[in-house]
Amino acid sequence: MAMKVYTLGEVEDKYIGKVGTPQRDKYEKKVKAEIEAYHIGEALKKARLAQGLTQEEVGERLGLHRAQVCRMESGKSITFASMMRAFRAMGVEVSLVMKGVGSVAL
Repeated sequence: MAMKVYTLGEVEDKYIGKVGTPQRDKYEKKVKAEIEAYHIGEALKKARLAQGLTQEEVGERLGLHRAQVCRMESGKSITFASMMRAFRAMGVEVSLVMKGVGSVAL
């Protein structure tokens, strides 16, 4: 007997809700935020590695434990303020682009 194969969309529809429902909108928003946090964490890691720094060295610059830097790089426990502190501690210039509004060097 052949096993039925489902698409991700079919599973999401069944267990989370159809597109446009409050449950699905909440889920989609959460997934998007987690992906964005992951990308920011990867950028922090890339900046750290480009400078040949360890997580412990970055943590010392920030007054954090290595484990906290690790969580930031994995997209966990990261806020806008902590992201900015980390980039500044590594001497990385950051700019924020806002569509339709302009950009700001931070």
